[in-house]
Amino acid sequence: MEKFDVHILGCGSALPTVRHLPTAQVLNLRDKLFMIDCAEGTQLQYRKMGLSFSRLGSIFISHLHGDHCFGLMGLISTFSLLGRNAPLHIYSPGDDLERLLRPQLDYFCREQTFPVVFHGFSPREAEVVYDDRTVRISTIPLKHRVACCGFLFSEKPKLPHIRRDMIDFLQIPLHAIGRIKGGEGWTDSNGRFWRHEELTLPAEPARRYAYCSDTMPVDSNAEMLKGVDVLFHEATFLSDAAARARQTGHSTAAQAAAFARRAEAKRLVIGHFSSRYTDDRLLLNEAAEIFPNVVLAYEGLKIEV
Repeated sequence: MEKFDVHILGCGSALPTVRHLPTAQVLNLRDKLFMIDCAEGTQLQYRKMGLSFSRLGSIFISHLHGDHCFGLMGLISTFSLLGRNAPLHIYSPGDDLERLLRPQLDYFCREQTFPVVFHGFSPREAEVVYDDRTVRISTIPLKHRVACCGFLFSEKPKLPHIRRDMIDFLQIPLHAIGRIKGGEGWTDSNGRFWRHEELTLPAEPARRYAYCSDTMPVDSNAEMLKGVDVLFHEATFLSDAAARARQTGHSTAAQAAAFARRAEAKRLVIGHFSSRYTDDRLLLNEAAEIFPNVVLAYEGLKIEV
């Protein structure tokens, strides 16, 4: 199958900690890169993981807390030093990010070699913010202390595979293959018509990745994410700190797992752990009691969707 990988640059932490880097992820979908959140130090992790700067065209910021966006200026500055000329598109709730960053760009990046294009969206309802031939990206309204959205990456369905044995058997010319993949049949030299279904094999199912951080549980999102292949959901606290989770607009590991079960997710990845915990396995164990197919996010983790 074609690539659809998630690279965890920083798994997040509710408070500064030397154990975990703040939040940043990069999705590689068919060799096109998308970044989700860009915390301080992101570009260093980006280099360390050997990701291509030239293939990154879009950055999606969930909300304007520093542990999710303080790395933007450094990354943009580095792009300019590298001589980038392709536009960089940044998506975030509302227009506050552009209002905050534009003066810094004008001051620190006077000789910037490429345009930075800001796209604001409403955090109150789900909407499609990006759409191309390979992927559709929708927002996921979340519930945090500030306007916040997650993101759902939905791979576009691929064309079916034409059967090599039928190409050889029927001597199907190259120019007809595209039309057959698109749904047409084929009439052979004897006048017999072969249906599209007889000439092709189904393509692999389209895949989906959902990112939900930072947020309290939002039950209404479960239907939108029904059957998602991989769900990243914050799990800042254990259940004995549920009151603190509500106060700060976060989730417990048990709540993240319950949401994954409700959404019928195939896999769950939890992250954004509070620095009060010295052993992340406590959070893993709590989640696993409710949703067994769960793993911990950690710096350098690569997930195949």
